[in-house]
Amino acid sequence: MPEITEDERGRRVFQIHKGMAVETALEKIRQGIGQDWKLYSESDIAILKYMLGESWVSMDRHSWKQCTFSRLSRKELDQIIKVGKESKSRKRREEDATAETIGILRGIS
Repeated sequence: MPEITEDERGRRVFQIHKGMAVETALEKIRQGIGQDWKLYSESDIAILKYMLGESWVSMDRHSWKQCTFSRLSRKELDQIIKVGKESKSRKRREEDATAETIGILRGIS
């Protein structure tokens, strides 16, 4: 069995924390949106998860914890998904899409 380096262990722990933070945020968003959550496709939700993850990586933890995800409106969710799609299709730089998403998330603090 190959030995795991401290760096690899650190990367894995980081990914676990990121995943947990994104899942917690998604659950709060789901609860806040209610029945409208069903309007979003699996690919929309995957993009949303991706953008939340990129935002989590780029934000300090205090700012992330200040976000009230349950207060995100459909309009704000749609904007996050839109910029995520633009980033994935290379119509927008990932850094710019992440910065815009962070701006939206800070607006709900």
